[in-house]
Amino acid sequence: MTAPDAAEPAPADLRAHVVVRRRDFAVDVSLDVAAGETVAVMGRSGAGKSTLLDALAGLTPLDGGEISVGGRLLDRAPRRRTAPMHRGVVLLGQQARLFPHLSARENVAFGPRAAGVPASVARSAADEWLARVGLPGTGDRRPAQLSGGEQQRVAVARALAAEPRVVLLDEPLVALDAVTASEIRAMLRERLAGVTTVAVTHDAVDAAALADRLLIVERGRVTQAGAVREVLSAPATEVAAKIAGLERIVGATRDGGWERLGLRLESADATSRALAAADGRTLAAVFRAVDVRLGRGAPATVSHLEPTPAGVRVVTDVAVAEVSPVEAAALRAGDVVHLSVPPDRVRFVAAS
Repeated sequence: MTAPDAAEPAPADLRAHVVVRRRDFAVDVSLDVAAGETVAVMGRSGAGKSTLLDALAGLTPLDGGEISVGGRLLDRAPRRRTAPMHRGVVLLGQQARLFPHLSARENVAFGPRAAGVPASVARSAADEWLARVGLPGTGDRRPAQLSGGEQQRVAVARALAAEPRVVLLDEPLVALDAVTASEIRAMLRERLAGVTTVAVTHDAVDAAALADRLLIVERGRVTQAGAVREVLSAPATEVAAKIAGLERIVGATRDGGWERLGLRLESADATSRALAAADGRTLAAVFRAVDVRLGRGAPATVSHLEPTPAGVRVVTDVAVAEVSPVEAAALRAGDVVHLSVPPDRVRFVAAS
């Protein structure tokens, strides 16, 4: 075992085809992560993201496919399976899951000591790891004496002190307050640089801050993959659009514009305008709900109102508009409103 500033094992590439049958659908995801790369996985709850991580970690057996790390075959369905502790893969989840009877130092030193590293060396390295994650001088504290954010930092130190070839993150920030999550996100970005990582998250901010590439998973299948900004700026499905905080509506081009359910949009961008001018072509209009205007444009029926920290979401049968509480005060379900989007706030992307 070496101190954390000394030479560490080079990160390994991860290649996997994970097939796991669930009650109502099968998770069937192919994943190719380069050495030192971080890939984010996003999707709705129940889409199969955590099942994917559990299979990569060796906690769930494969029904099909195989998994290899650094050229070493770990699993191949239906018989070959490497035990979790022998994979060189660590999983960091929503809960820190520290050993409550051990100090922070002993928690971090646990993995190296279990691998045969002398206790004094492992403890010295553990103190250095605690300092690296922003907790110098806390080695003697037990988990009950640490805040939730501090416990998660210790969990990160424990994971990395084991010198894993691959790190799996299963929404490690979801249980933290916004300020603490921001601090630990920045720490993860620094500490995971150059570490092969697969990060499951519901937060597009996490994906943008931590990952090189993004996979969108829906009902166990990858529906879109690419550079994080490319996926978030041009979502290929409604799920991807919601993740990016965008509205995505598929419609047809007609007479130099785009139409869907009476909503007609035009783009101020010359290229998009040229695409929209191709009559009959199916395109998806992408825009932010906050850019939707009420009072003129296409008629739409209000389905319901959703309060948000910044205002109110007006959900209609055509699109969603985010408006101020004052604008929403007089609206009720069933009301007819009129919607429009300024041309310079609309982008048109391929519909599939």
